[in-house]
Amino acid sequence: MAFKPANNIQDLQYFGEFGGVNPSISDSSTYTFLSAKTMFDTFEGNADGCYLYSRHSSPSNLYLGEALAAMEGTETANVTASGMGAITPVILQLCGSGDHVVSSRTIYGGTYAFLKNFTPRMGINTSFVDITKLDIVEASITKQTKIIFCESVSNPLLEVADLKGLAQLARKYDLKLVVDNTFSPLSISPIQLGADIVIHSLTKFINGSSDTVGGVVCGSQNFINDLRNVNDGACMLLGATMDSLRAASVLKNLRTLHIRMQQHSKNGLYLAKKFEADGLRTVYPGLESHPSHELFKSMMNPQYGFGGMLTIDVGSLEKANELMELMQKRNLGYLAVSLGFYKTLFSAPGSSTSSEIPEEEQKEMGLSDGLIRFSIGLDADIQRTYEMMRACMEELNILNDTLETA
Repeated sequence: MAFKPANNIQDLQYFGEFGGVNPSISDSSTYTFLSAKTMFDTFEGNADGCYLYSRHSSPSNLYLGEALAAMEGTETANVTASGMGAITPVILQLCGSGDHVVSSRTIYGGTYAFLKNFTPRMGINTSFVDITKLDIVEASITKQTKIIFCESVSNPLLEVADLKGLAQLARKYDLKLVVDNTFSPLSISPIQLGADIVIHSLTKFINGSSDTVGGVVCGSQNFINDLRNVNDGACMLLGATMDSLRAASVLKNLRTLHIRMQQHSKNGLYLAKKFEADGLRTVYPGLESHPSHELFKSMMNPQYGFGGMLTIDVGSLEKANELMELMQKRNLGYLAVSLGFYKTLFSAPGSSTSSEIPEEEQKEMGLSDGLIRFSIGLDADIQRTYEMMRACMEELNILNDTLETA
């Protein structure tokens, strides 16, 4: 039977304590006990259904975690205060001094900076590789390697990871495959393809309203228990706990994720085809020209499409900035980082979300100055949006410049 992530979310039923159609928000930092023994048992992790302190867990956070675990098909999940608050504990839980990580070279700038600049202080080193070439990934694995880390669809170059192939390598060498699925919720289900742990920045598509920062780790019950362990759990001890009010807000928005992803993907595919036909250097997994188009198709849950992220290259940072400023002036979107908002968001990654990556490494991976990353919004009339964007490009002579240098 096909995996249907939206059904798994929909099938969860929560009632508020007074019969509300939304679960009641547990707006408490600490919880009371009728006996000292129950408090002790809860500290030891032996009292199911009891809550001690909201850094450990809270009802609101557990509701959201259960829904996200259902979406990804894992036993359970732990929500965190940010996407980086999910990524960093996972790496630190799985690795110690002397250990090694094999990571995609095209990943979110914050993740890159953590692996490149921070974890070496603790004796954890990383090899950054072209994740699309399995032979290179395998050649980078050493006896000290503990993790293969990748993004399903990479930020910002939109490279697609062969999750089945990477999972086979992980099993062959007894490694954990950790996948950041932020760009492709519902469209790709990494656990079904062999991943061990799935991470999301809830800030993006899953929440969808750009009003909350959050993250989640989806995995086995044993691994999530390890993260929450009061003695040596990285989530517990680093303290990146999501607030209960925010967890309740994300849970409400999660209910409409399937509808939003369908519209993001529909609009993304429409614009990508138009931009490519205009001669712009366009990257979008739904285009047949994308080198991993067929791979994405083989992994995807087709009803949710190829996602809402695309890039175009207009040749220079000056042109990119001019275009983004003009599009914002014409109310076609916002010059802003992040993604998954109802309005289109655009940025030049080389000078924003990927600025932590040194310039020479940006060039090596193909991240050019003129690259614009679009998070396509939920526009009802995407044809009108395209026509207005094209008018902006014509006004700045971008289409002619692009064709002349192609």
